[in-house]
Amino acid sequence: MEDTIASIATSLGVGAISIIRVSGDNAIKIVNKIFKGKDLESVRSHTIHYGHIVYDGETIDEVLVTVMRAPKTYTMEDVVEINCHGGISSTNKVLEILFLNGCRSAEAGEFTKRAFLNGRIDLMQAEAVADLINSETEKERKIAINGLEGNSSKLIKKLRQKLIDIISNIEVNIDYPEYEDIYEVTKADLEKEIKEIKSSLENIIKESEDGKIIKDGIKTVIVGRPNVGKSSLLNRLLDSNKAIVTDIPGTTRDIVEGSILISGIKLNIIDTAGIRETSDKVEQIGVSKSIEALNTADLVLLLLNNNEILTQEDLELIKKTEEKNTIIVINKNDLEEKIDISNLKSSNIIYINTIEEDGIDNLKEKIKNMFNLEKFETSNYNYITNTRQLSKIKECLKITLDIEQGLKDNLDLDILEIDLKNIWNTLGLVVGESYEEELLDELFSKFCVGK
Repeated sequence: MEDTIASIATSLGVGAISIIRVSGDNAIKIVNKIFKGKDLESVRSHTIHYGHIVYDGETIDEVLVTVMRAPKTYTMEDVVEINCHGGISSTNKVLEILFLNGCRSAEAGEFTKRAFLNGRIDLMQAEAVADLINSETEKERKIAINGLEGNSSKLIKKLRQKLIDIISNIEVNIDYPEYEDIYEVTKADLEKEIKEIKSSLENIIKESEDGKIIKDGIKTVIVGRPNVGKSSLLNRLLDSNKAIVTDIPGTTRDIVEGSILISGIKLNIIDTAGIRETSDKVEQIGVSKSIEALNTADLVLLLLNNNEILTQEDLELIKKTEEKNTIIVINKNDLEEKIDISNLKSSNIIYINTIEEDGIDNLKEKIKNMFNLEKFETSNYNYITNTRQLSKIKECLKITLDIEQGLKDNLDLDILEIDLKNIWNTLGLVVGESYEEELLDELFSKFCVGK
């Protein structure tokens, strides 16, 4: 943390500008050594200055330099940002000169790591920075910005405060039993409090499922026996000819993927190889991948043909998908109806025609209704979607169940207090009130270098 670090903060390539970010105690001093213009060490904070980067008497680039003094900066250290022309050569040259004058190359995510270690943001906010950078939809952006503003952190910190109040009262009762005017925590009190904490944790986990849909999208798998029109359906949904379409069964040998937005939610669509018994080794691999994709899908589009009777392969697929979120899509509704759907248990049945694109809008509407996507239009986006954070919250929920069992078994409060402290500490790992250095190294290594 004592080093002054530097990195390119924008995508490296040809463009209007490139920004090089410098942070650390000597940031202003180092940049001032290579800047020809105003004396940067004497200028006011949060001001921009025109000049040139000069090294060994040679003008390297014409720049604008922003000076920001600690603590009101992203890292809470002195920060300088150099706006260069957006050429690869000139940007790299300026960065090289900074290294020659005392800067160290920033590690991946090191600017955000310093922001966390210096107390500007907590760990949930730091992870929200990465989510914001990687967001692909408007709803993903809203979740990330809520996390960055600390709204998700407040939920966890409120629970931690509630826990520390309970723990403190229990410890006072244990350590100072002679004081009669101190509030005494009873097992009935703890039972009521732990019930509220458990309810809060369950609510966070439940709402995280909605957040997962927004962040990760809906994994949608198109399945069916060969030559029922799976690739055609994929092409119609994507409105492009991504998958090869022929009348030869088994054309699709591997997974073909694409994404669309429905009500601002990503549908990650996978066109699978036709599922059937086959002696073709390549096709067998494709069928295995299809079954694997089916098992992990959030939504299954099971494609059947309107002008054919149900085959044994169709019936087996219907059985395989009965316990999943499945829409039965009956293709070729322009041809004579030979399919018998009277024995199908599902009410989620849509008729389409991939040649004329008839029924595609109805299919999208069915998906919207199945996942209640309209509710996300008025959502507060205060979700916790990070896998690490959720795993810790689920650990806490499990401990609350242990406490409830302990109360039923009439365990002493000082024994139950140990579990309360475990919940408090685990929630501390969520927001970064406590952490391990290895965790930070792994977490921030996933960031881009300039962030």
